[in-house]
Amino acid sequence: MTHQIEEIETFSFDDIHKAEAKIIVSRYPEGRQASAVLPLLDLAQRQNAGWLSTAAMNYVADFLEMPAIRVYEVASFYTMYNLKPVGKYFVQVCTTTPCALRGCERILETCREELGIEVGETTLDNKFTLQEVECLGACVNAPMMQIGDDYYEDLDPESTKAVLNALKKDEVPKPGPQSERNGSEPAGGLTTLTSKTGAKV
Repeated sequence: MTHQIEEIETFSFDDIHKAEAKIIVSRYPEGRQASAVLPLLDLAQRQNAGWLSTAAMNYVADFLEMPAIRVYEVASFYTMYNLKPVGKYFVQVCTTTPCALRGCERILETCREELGIEVGETTLDNKFTLQEVECLGACVNAPMMQIGDDYYEDLDPESTKAVLNALKKDEVPKPGPQSERNGSEPAGGLTTLTSKTGAKV
């Protein structure tokens, strides 16, 4: 019988992330360094290709001198942390009520068709992971999706395809509204406070 030897998983901050971690921890009172667990988990996830391995969580626990189980509890509670590998582009489509009222099901279906995967799956080239998520807080610009740190808002099937196709070529689409409006102004443009200059007193 042949036994496979599993590779021991390891993780540690590189010099850049370690320096940043030390700065973050220094912001907290002595003995309260465990309060830095959220930003340090984020640092670890960014260094570890977008997800938190057990080794990464254990490293953060040791770095903050706190029990590993407490780090696991935090990492498993917040959906911002990924406990399994994700693609280079982590596509999170909001399907909560405001986005649902504005047609998020068409956005999700477009992502499925363009990427050839279902929710929770990753493309064979590990480039895209698709996930359905709860409210991301951009309700006024619904429907929307988050990819990495960027929000893509005011989506329709065509603009969704354009964003995904740009990412397939490793181009960075302009984040924010994908319509003609500026920020979260009314879709038809401003109807009040249209003057460029303030009123004279």
